[in-house]
Amino acid sequence: MRILKQGERHRVRFVLNGEPVEGLAEPRLLLTDFIRHEIGATGTHVGCEHGICGACTIRVDGKAVRACLMLAVQAEGKRIETVEGLAAEDGALSPLQLAFHRNFALQCGYCTPGFLMTLADYLERYPNPTEEDIRVALSGNLCRCTGYAEIVNAALEALEAAKEMHGAPTEVGVS
Repeated sequence: MRILKQGERHRVRFVLNGEPVEGLAEPRLLLTDFIRHEIGATGTHVGCEHGICGACTIRVDGKAVRACLMLAVQAEGKRIETVEGLAAEDGALSPLQLAFHRNFALQCGYCTPGFLMTLADYLERYPNPTEEDIRVALSGNLCRCTGYAEIVNAALEALEAAKEMHGAPTEVGVS
């Protein structure tokens, strides 16, 4: 095994929102910083950098994770989805994004990408949650501006819209 010298960088390749990407990363570089600064996808926000606030939530190989707790080199060969990947290719917002808009489920918007990614993951895995289930699922995401009611209402509306559009609520996060 070769030991890297300080400042030496690894090539990191993965699929981001359906597109192959690559860049160079020092072994200690966080995935949030790599996605934002090396790749240029700035929708993933950096909040606490300790995995507590949820602002950096993305999906890695289909599972919601905190990008601030993952190193860029750990993303090698993975399939990563960020908030930019929720909208359709033509830019049309997903049912979940539309529900956030209609329900005023954001104020400053800083935490919104994390909430959207958490909900997209949760609602696809659990297609018939109660309001209480949604509140529990969101308990790992922090917002300093809203009272959460609008976010929960948006999630419930997105579920109903997905049921009407697709006959099943499994398409909440993506169009």
